[in-house]
Amino acid sequence: MDDENRVLNTDVLVEQGTITQFTTRRQRSSLRSAAPLEVVDGSGCMLIPGLIQSHVHLCQTLFRGMAEELPLMEWLRTRIWPLEGAHTPASLHTSALLGLTEMMLAGTTTILDMGTVHHQSAIFRAMTDAGIRGFSGKAMMDKGQGVPKSLRESTAESLKRSEASYRALQRSQHNQEVPRLGYAFAPRFVLSCTTRLMKRTAELTQEYGALFHSHASEHKGESQEVQRQFGMTDIARLYQLGCLGPRTVLAHGVQLTASDRKLLSQTNTRITHCPSTNLKLASGVAKIKAMQRAGITVAIGADGAPCNNRLDPWTEIRSAGLLSQIAAPDRAQALTAKQAFALATRDGAKTLGLGKHIGSIEVGKRADLVLVEQNQLHTTPNLDLEADPYTSLVYSTTAADVRHVMVDGTWRIKNRTPTFTDTSELHRKANLHARKLQSRAGLAA
Repeated sequence: MDDENRVLNTDVLVEQGTITQFTTRRQRSSLRSAAPLEVVDGSGCMLIPGLIQSHVHLCQTLFRGMAEELPLMEWLRTRIWPLEGAHTPASLHTSALLGLTEMMLAGTTTILDMGTVHHQSAIFRAMTDAGIRGFSGKAMMDKGQGVPKSLRESTAESLKRSEASYRALQRSQHNQEVPRLGYAFAPRFVLSCTTRLMKRTAELTQEYGALFHSHASEHKGESQEVQRQFGMTDIARLYQLGCLGPRTVLAHGVQLTASDRKLLSQTNTRITHCPSTNLKLASGVAKIKAMQRAGITVAIGADGAPCNNRLDPWTEIRSAGLLSQIAAPDRAQALTAKQAFALATRDGAKTLGLGKHIGSIEVGKRADLVLVEQNQLHTTPNLDLEADPYTSLVYSTTAADVRHVMVDGTWRIKNRTPTFTDTSELHRKANLHARKLQSRAGLAA
């Protein structure tokens, strides 16, 4: 996935978390290293950059199956917000770790997460435990119809707690030469945030060099309500408030107008495509190719377990490719397989401001790498992978084909097994906390 679009038959040498050389088997014996070399056999596999999901909700993983067959606003008000408000630090840590384990088993190495209003430290603790690279931040909500008491906060409280979360993360990583975690200020969406909150959050993003992470133009009903309240689209409203720019990542973009796309392009604002969620919540099909033609960088994400049910990047990549055929007037204007794969690699890295460090396999970049088997029945025949690996990756490969996952030069998944958690114990704790969450939220059957 480099600038030259190279597909190589080579060994890749990793030292101290960095890709340092491409070598041949013959050269391997002459390599000098401070530590004994670990040699991993990649026969029958492709080595790819770690996959990037730039919009997820780790706080919602325990809500899987609890919010079915509802439109967006009712889904939020009657299920998601009450459940988020019922979280404890222990349940939130388990929810986050469950989501991280699922994503990393499928080859995800970097995420942009939106937390809930409380207990943000539990999410960062889970991200540290899993060893993933990524950004997160507490959700910010100081207004909105149907927001439960458990999630309500004043403007001052929201800003103060968000800044405190940012500073706590900085303190926890002060001695790390290459920090893996970053902060993303996260005003939930235009309808749940006051003018003051949005404006000040945009200022904090610039002051701290953080990300601004929100939802925009997701559902038709939401867009209609924004138009009723403000007399403009939510993109125009965000522009008016100074919230657009290269540090801003907006999820969805299904309802974008041509004028919205122009504003996003002019401000270098990034969009995350969440195809499965957009279908499941009946939001529609985002016009990804139209965004790209307008000069907008587009990435991909699974969103949350209650609006997708899976956190599988391969499903999202495949869906993005297939749905682009519907959204485009003709096949020539749809995504190619290579362009679809780039959403989760190069374009994802650019979206998060990490293009110099991850997103491709290049000497000097961080060693976020995934070994994917290509000798399965559903990937056979596959006669010329070096000429065209993208069709197999996008349309044939599944999460079950991921064998090993490395983040920063450390194995996080080895032989399809997490190195950071006991999956049997995680399964037990997740079911226990899910039942308690339902009860506390008043949603138990």
